[in-house]
Amino acid sequence: MLIRLVEGSPASFAEQIASQIRQGVARGEVAVGEKLPSARELAASLNVNMHTVLRAYDSLRAAGVVELGRGRGAVVVGGDAPGIRNVLDSAAAVVAQAAAAGISVRELSWLIKGMA
Repeated sequence: MLIRLVEGSPASFAEQIASQIRQGVARGEVAVGEKLPSARELAASLNVNMHTVLRAYDSLRAAGVVELGRGRGAVVVGGDAPGIRNVLDSAAAVVAQAAAAGISVRELSWLIKGMA
């Protein structure tokens, strides 16, 4: 699974990391029982502070997506993946409806951001 961070996003890097891991679990890109990279490894690959990754992993633990264990790292247990899967399915339908109505992804993104 590839994680991409967007500088200048309203979401912090920790939030972006956690969100993308949740999406990976929901899409089946990250399997239940799979061990995530260590915080140090992921931080190095993303060029962020290790504590940023630890915050993301702690958020995932609180949501029941991963279990954290000293020496074991973060292991995917599932958690809220079904809820995310439903949101992704709904979002895909909205994107398709927008495209059919001639609304670009950029315009749709702007509209959705206005709702938040």
